[in-house]
Amino acid sequence: MGLPVVALSAVTIIYLVIRFLNGTDTPKIKGIPEIPGLPLFGSLLELGSNHAVVAQKWAKRYGPVFQVRMGNKRIVFANSFDTVKHFWITNQSALISRPTLHTFHSVVSTSQGFTIGTSPWDESCKQRRKAAATALNRPAVQSYMPLIDLESNVSIKEILEDTKGGQIDIDPRAYWQRYALNTSLTLTYGHRIDGDKDDKLLHEITDVERAISNFRSTSNNWQDYIPLLRLWPSRDNDAKTWRARRDKYLTYLLGILKQNIKEGTDKPCIVGNIIKDPEAKLNEAEIKSLCLTMVSAGLDTVPGNLIMGIAYLASPAGHRIQKKAYEEIMRVYPNNDAWERCLDEEKVPYVTALVKEILRYWTVIPICLPRKSIKPIEWNGAVIPTGTTFYMNAYAADYDETHFKDPTSFLPERYLDVAEGSGTPHYGYGAGSRMCVGSHLGNRELYTAFVRLISAFEFTPPKDPKDNPVLDCLGANAIPTSLTMEPKYFKVGFKPRNRAVLEGWIKGSEERTRGLM
Repeated sequence: MGLPVVALSAVTIIYLVIRFLNGTDTPKIKGIPEIPGLPLFGSLLELGSNHAVVAQKWAKRYGPVFQVRMGNKRIVFANSFDTVKHFWITNQSALISRPTLHTFHSVVSTSQGFTIGTSPWDESCKQRRKAAATALNRPAVQSYMPLIDLESNVSIKEILEDTKGGQIDIDPRAYWQRYALNTSLTLTYGHRIDGDKDDKLLHEITDVERAISNFRSTSNNWQDYIPLLRLWPSRDNDAKTWRARRDKYLTYLLGILKQNIKEGTDKPCIVGNIIKDPEAKLNEAEIKSLCLTMVSAGLDTVPGNLIMGIAYLASPAGHRIQKKAYEEIMRVYPNNDAWERCLDEEKVPYVTALVKEILRYWTVIPICLPRKSIKPIEWNGAVIPTGTTFYMNAYAADYDETHFKDPTSFLPERYLDVAEGSGTPHYGYGAGSRMCVGSHLGNRELYTAFVRLISAFEFTPPKDPKDNPVLDCLGANAIPTSLTMEPKYFKVGFKPRNRAVLEGWIKGSEERTRGLM
């Protein structure tokens, strides 16, 4: 009798352990389709390295809203334009918080705190977001246009020089990463990175922010979903290494600003204004959070969209669009003064539509940062309880054929007949209550850069076919599991339309922005 009892006890223990390990943070939600999954792993194996595409395929079988187990977490996915609108916009007050994930929140963020975008909703997050929103609203962004004048001019001047006046094809990625990063750094700290003097710092920030972006990803860190994996410290140790490298330059940049304030040599900037304001409501930890946010956001959306926009316009398929954009710029500015006037106004509808289509087509954050509900939300008669985690499949929503005609084609014209203020054009910046607060700045950076680039150059395919870009939205990503797109290597030709005129524009920008260097 002893052996059967022992065997039964062992089976019972194994069953209870598996049941415990196979539990989820929230119970199964009645009325929402569930994706079948394996014990312990849930659907992590099937999701693989490209969650957006797999979830898009599931949506065709199970419907646009479903629940899925990822390890011990239960996630509700929204996969169509209208379902994202329902949860993220119609129910934005209920979907205002963020869940915490082990790798990013408990390892990477222990020294500097959370970015505004990754913080759970509380009074501190509210104050930080309010400060950022005030610093990045439309009037404020217009006051920052001299910085965009400077940084876009520096990038275009270097492209002209490095291509030997259009004779050599180049990889455009580094020029526009610096454009976006320097704009954010100058706004945040009043400090820009000079390519000649601070080249190592530029590469360090770019490399580290890209690595840390992977730790924010919802698909790159299985230990976030399977607690057992945290027993192996290698992944946490890797995160700690990148955290230490980030701490070093964040401390350095904030230290420079504080020293400049002390000496009275600081330049106007967001963090400097807060530090010097005796009535500022942000403490030291909250100021660090704002710094984190601005630096990381500087490399999230703008560079990927700018770089891939250039890649597409240079391709045979994009040549028609490039030609149309140039004709429209010249129609609005027949005196050839678009270079300067685009700093003060946005009056070329085709370029505005081009920017929107780039943001839709190159959805550079395919699965947006997750949300956590603070109130119950109803969907088709089902009640999704408080505390549920939601993932926005922005890629599937931006390629939703029930909302966008021919979504796999790149067509700026789709936005020309849409009335201003008629609704959300795309989910390139997320949506709703935690939508990217820097969207106005991002739009102006993109619009100004494209007006200037298209006015200055004709983009051409590379001479060597091996340098051609990958133009598929997700296929172009060098790191499929990262939070944001990291464009793969490619080259483009930049042929000056009129070199003498371009050199005159460059000289004019240098004279206007001399005091900002």
